[in-house]
Amino acid sequence: MSAPGVFPGGPELFRLSTDVAHLNHGSFGAVPVPVGRVHRRLAEEATANPDTFFLGVADRLAEARCRIAARLGVASEGAALVTNATEAAGLALDALRLTPDDEVLVTDHGYGTVVAAAARRARVVTVPLNPALPDEEAVRKAVLAAVTPRTRVALLDQISSPTARFIATPRLLADLAERGVATVVDGAHAPGMLAEPLAGAPDFWFGNLHKWGYAPPGSAVLAVAAAYRDRVPAPVPSWEDGRGFPRSVEYRATADYTGLLAAPEGLDLIDSLGPGLVRAHNSSLAGYGAELLSGLPSLSPLPADDRLAMRALRLPSGFARTPAEAAALREEIAARLGFRVLIWPWPDGGGIRVCGQIYNAPEEYERLAVALRSLLDGR
Repeated sequence: MSAPGVFPGGPELFRLSTDVAHLNHGSFGAVPVPVGRVHRRLAEEATANPDTFFLGVADRLAEARCRIAARLGVASEGAALVTNATEAAGLALDALRLTPDDEVLVTDHGYGTVVAAAARRARVVTVPLNPALPDEEAVRKAVLAAVTPRTRVALLDQISSPTARFIATPRLLADLAERGVATVVDGAHAPGMLAEPLAGAPDFWFGNLHKWGYAPPGSAVLAVAAAYRDRVPAPVPSWEDGRGFPRSVEYRATADYTGLLAAPEGLDLIDSLGPGLVRAHNSSLAGYGAELLSGLPSLSPLPADDRLAMRALRLPSGFARTPAEAAALREEIAARLGFRVLIWPWPDGGGIRVCGQIYNAPEEYERLAVALRSLLDGR
């Protein structure tokens, strides 16, 4: 695979530290300069005239939601702005009014805090998915095989965070609906990365805007099917309670709303750059990085999808077996080698995930492959 070019003007849109190479956009994202400018202007507005800002903020949130919903392809009355995917997961699960005896199906690729949100409310049944499963069909069969008459809800990643693969595909969602299982989809990585982030029409879907959507931190969306909207609880009592979903969910009294108000600017920026061009470039970069890393004899590539700007590989056996080991290796790679990547744990040996973003350059992955070989060979 030949090295992709640099995205025209991409690196200049960000002000990232040059101390490390940022190859982990999927964890926290990064805010482009023009979006940050709007964010700061909103913060200054709130500081200069708090009364006017907060008395009008509920209406402004609704306006921001309409702009975001249009970009994501969802009805504005069926979506609410929230702070992150974990909060959205709790709201969705509470709307289902689970009991401790209900069973929620998750997979062992699920995001930890989202799975923990389910465990607080019901009995969690975990479907083991071998990271090396060859394709979406194998994943679909494994999930469906775990469904029983006691399964009330399936809480599934649209794109798994550590292993960068599709799980909640439209076909799987349709199969679960036929079995009477409510579907809650963690689409944390979908906005800004997928052309159709809400494909498959799940009962609940949520996605972060601050990852691939170029929004400030603490910006996310919860989309809810019509049958459940009047059951979604407000996070806190507020003066918008009487308006119902979505306003009662997204307004939470005196809080910092500036990130949410600036969030549409991120999706608008992607639109101005060309969404297809951004997606293709980012996926190409991630694929190039994964190909270089797969040349290391100690790393094994996992099944990948060209629609995604993330790629995962398995580390040698004995590496990153626990969260503590994974975190230690991640920080060692940052401190000693100068790269931010995701290291994910797995019982018999974890893996590494690299991302591609318009601020990245092919040379960063080339340098990572050389540096990582040296580190792994020294163990």
